[in-house]
Amino acid sequence: MAALSAWFWNERFWLPHNVTWADLADPAPGAEYPKPGHLLAALPLALGIFTVRLFFERFIASACAQSLNIQEEVGRRAQPNAVLEKVFTSITKNPDLRHLNGLSKQLDWEVRKVQRWFRHRRNQDKPSTHTKFCESMWRFTFYLCIFIYGIQFLCQTPWMWDTRHCWYNYPYQILTPGLYNYYVAELAFYWALMFSQFTDIKRKDFLIMFIHHLATIGLISFSYANNMLRVGTLVMCVHDTSDFLLEAAKLANYAKHQRLCDFLFIVFSVVFFLTRLVVYPIWILNTTLFESWAIIGPYPSWWLFNSLLLVLQVLHIIWSYLIARIAIKAMLRGKTQFVSSRAGMRSGLSFSLYPVCNDVRSDIESSSEEDADVPREGLKASAHTPLFSPKGVNGTNGHCATSKSRAHNSGSW
Repeated sequence: MAALSAWFWNERFWLPHNVTWADLADPAPGAEYPKPGHLLAALPLALGIFTVRLFFERFIASACAQSLNIQEEVGRRAQPNAVLEKVFTSITKNPDLRHLNGLSKQLDWEVRKVQRWFRHRRNQDKPSTHTKFCESMWRFTFYLCIFIYGIQFLCQTPWMWDTRHCWYNYPYQILTPGLYNYYVAELAFYWALMFSQFTDIKRKDFLIMFIHHLATIGLISFSYANNMLRVGTLVMCVHDTSDFLLEAAKLANYAKHQRLCDFLFIVFSVVFFLTRLVVYPIWILNTTLFESWAIIGPYPSWWLFNSLLLVLQVLHIIWSYLIARIAIKAMLRGKTQFVSSRAGMRSGLSFSLYPVCNDVRSDIESSSEEDADVPREGLKASAHTPLFSPKGVNGTNGHCATSKSRAHNSGSW
């Protein structure tokens, strides 16, 4: 273990030339440098955040949901059936025609009845709008609070206004209480997110988000270990800028305030594009790549840190493309309609835009998949009815089931 520790904490990798761990072990009286052991405090804090979240969702977010008439939904449960339950849990949740015919003969049921049982069973495991509202309200509250704290803290620092201060006297930069609190709070939140994934709403991108949270924790811890906290706070602030806006749009969508949802989604998109495609490369990457090169010069962990930030920029471009595609699809689906009027046969032009500002990782299945055995009614929009009604074509509380991409987690490192 000693040999492994010595190899992992190799000074030639972590620190600039002519700097050793011994140089950082003895700061001036009353001062302190970041140490990896400090990050252990994030684990009990993560447990505390998770506990606060449970109380927040149960007492505060739930009360807000009820005040907005978002009640706990009691869906129709599938009747108990051992044969179908075994197929559902161990073989398939959405059987094809061959399986349906086999089960129909085995149980002496009509195929439509078997199909209906599987639809009810799938819906039985899906979260209600009330549950999703409470989860989004917690995320919105934390993202907004940490963003406000980050802005207030950074406005008092010199590197907010001149990024070259991120590298002056590096790595002999003192750890201040505000800097420590900001970092540990962000790290604890992502630890809490990773743990709560196992109890949260199960989504199709569970593994991807688990890896994302793990990578975020690794990047935050890495920048703390080699004392790149100053530039790290700038990165976190840039990413926190748009996160709460997306959660706010989702809250408006769950509450069926469609115009507010549209507005918040547009604001989120603009802020996301500006922060991730303009501010991040011009402000962050410029200082980590060029200003740091001129002031401290490159070394191994410097190369790794910048490589990770460049990969992050690639992800920003991909996420921006997905968000833009969602907005364009929404505009195209709000297609123009010409209507003939009895008085004079005049052509009226009706245009309605409803951006997809719901949680695009939604578990809600499309009506084409679930309601194949149910007659479709009311899918035609009239001349004066928006193509996307607040309940959506499948009546799932504003969720457009045709949207497959993910805009949430656009969020963080």
